Amino acid sequence: MTGEDKKPSLRSDPMQIARLIQTEGGEKKLPPIHLWNPEFCGDIDMEIKRNGQWFYMGTPIGRPALVKLFSSVMRREDDDAYYLVTPVEKVRIRVEDAPFLITLVERIERDGSLFLQLTTQTGDVVVAGEEHPIWLEYLEDEPHPCVHIRDRLHALIGRNAYYQLIEWGTARDNADGRQELVVTSAGATFVIGHF
Repeated sequence: MTGEDKKPSLRSDPMQIARLIQTEGGEKKLPPIHLWNPEFCGDIDMEIKRNGQWFYMGTPIGRPALVKLFSSVMRREDDDAYYLVTPVEKVRIRVEDAPFLITLVERIERDGSLFLQLTTQTGDVVVAGEEHPIWLEYLEDEPHPCVHIRDRLHALIGRNAYYQLIEWGTARDNADGRQELVVTSAGATFVIGHF
């Protein structure tokens, strides 16, 4: 094999992901990663921090378009690990908390119905409802609000967005007689806090 025949792998050249995906149709829609079943090629030194920032080899990835592209080929598999997948390679990455971060929440009223629209740091937009439920966990006694984005991927609702939801919330009694804070979107009700 000559040096010209040898192609860089995703492990040695993450930009290979961008080249492969762009040949598959660019960023107009999500690539059909559910149809791709490449061999596992190992770990790559890429991490998504809790604040939604992506790092490669310890250095922040400063190009939002590149982060968006990487996020479009990310999936979480049955082992609960996160992978970047192309038609020919699959590499494992590290995720500190959630793979996405909600940075903006908007309240929209249409035809007498209320919708909460949430936007991630990568520009993904979902409307909270049955397909995109909001749930609340507690980590070390701190609220950890999340929302489903797609497939097995979810987003942590960032602090500013969470405070906005709290402002829109209403109190109600739960089955235990305690009060909880809830928001409603697309006909569904979600608990976002407890008293």
